[in-house]
Amino acid sequence: MSRTVPSPPPPTETSPQQGSPLSNGLKQRHLSMIALGGVIGAGLFVGSGAGIASAGPSIVLAYAVSGLLVMFVMRMLGEMSAANPVSGSFSVHADRAIGRWAGFTAGWMFWTLLVVGVAIEAIGAAHIVQGWLPGTPSWMWVLIFMAFFCGSNLAAVSNFGEFEFWFAALKIAAIAAFLVLGLLAILGVLPGSDSPGAAHLLHDGGFLPNGMDGLLIGLLASLAAYGGLETVTIAAAESENPVDGVAKAVRTTMWRIGVVYVGSMLVIVTLLPWNDESVTESGPYAAVLDRLNVPAGGQIMNVVVLIALLSAMNANIYGSSRMAYSLVSRGQGPKALAKVSGGVPRRAVLASSAFGFFAVLLSYWWPTTVFAWLLNMVGGVVLIVWGFIAASQLLLRRRMEREAPGQLVVRMWAFPYLTWVTLAGVAGALVLMGLESDTRVQLYSTGGLALALALVGYVQQRAAAKR
Repeated sequence: MSRTVPSPPPPTETSPQQGSPLSNGLKQRHLSMIALGGVIGAGLFVGSGAGIASAGPSIVLAYAVSGLLVMFVMRMLGEMSAANPVSGSFSVHADRAIGRWAGFTAGWMFWTLLVVGVAIEAIGAAHIVQGWLPGTPSWMWVLIFMAFFCGSNLAAVSNFGEFEFWFAALKIAAIAAFLVLGLLAILGVLPGSDSPGAAHLLHDGGFLPNGMDGLLIGLLASLAAYGGLETVTIAAAESENPVDGVAKAVRTTMWRIGVVYVGSMLVIVTLLPWNDESVTESGPYAAVLDRLNVPAGGQIMNVVVLIALLSAMNANIYGSSRMAYSLVSRGQGPKALAKVSGGVPRRAVLASSAFGFFAVLLSYWWPTTVFAWLLNMVGGVVLIVWGFIAASQLLLRRRMEREAPGQLVVRMWAFPYLTWVTLAGVAGALVLMGLESDTRVQLYSTGGLALALALVGYVQQRAAAKR
């Protein structure tokens, strides 16, 4: 008769305030701007065009629904991270709540997502600069960007925080200016513009021009744009006051998502026909600026997108190195990566950057085979991670209420009902991925990665239980 092997208590990762070798070099202003700017990524500025082309004006509804799901996820993650601020974030929470295999799976899946993201962002940034300086090889810019951000992350965590502070400030300024201009144009008070009213929202095929199928495709596209918000809970562990930092970041999630994502989509589909070719060719933000006759609107957006890409590179190198450090410090990866010097896990930074650069090389050597497979493999990782977050919170909340109620600085709304709603939403999104031909391969590839990691993690869990 087989029996279930219980998960042994995992090695405990501690926060800097509890004696971790990691530094606490992030100031509150760094964490606040990381929380604000982290929601504004290149996927919003460029990738949202495909969602608009599929969903039409209903993309506003798609971003609102997916944004609600993300708010629930971040609230749950904030509850656990404020109670236990560690650099491994949700991986540590899954370890404690579900078992060693779950923390292993969630952590290494997220690490894979981030290092592949580094490659994508480096390539995108290189293409923009190459467009400004034709004749220069794109690989040279990739190498420069990779070396620069790897070097800055190797030096001190405050470098990451300072770069993200200014990147975030520029992104926030850009999105604020866009929203103000858009609102003035909608009201018809911007010089040289007439108010479109609801013409583009209702009369270019209606609010749902491609029916529910288009809305569902837009919903999947919008979910992908929200990935990366989790990094703020990883960074909080190296801040001066991690508990307050996490609490503040999570409590502002609602208005940030509402204003930046939903507000932007509403401005775009109000000012432009959803089927305007420029929405996908130039990107929706650049298309709006061109429609409003903003001088050099396209080039302005290229600068903003470049900043967003460089910001994501910086954040992903940081986040992947800290996740790798957390995993190996808990005995779930190569011990060599656990060494910390100067408050920085430098070997983890080098390993994460090296894999990112290797992924760039794969994009040059085998763009349609190996690199395409790598992209598909991480296509649904965010949803899997969100599922682990919800399941972990469902289990840990009751435990904290019994053992340490004072640690519940942030509480999930309407627990446990909204936690179950979130789990159902994640499951529904995965089902949608299986129904759509464009995302079905991503679902299968991501599922294969998850199963492989879960198997390795379970074998490790059994081996640890026997020791």
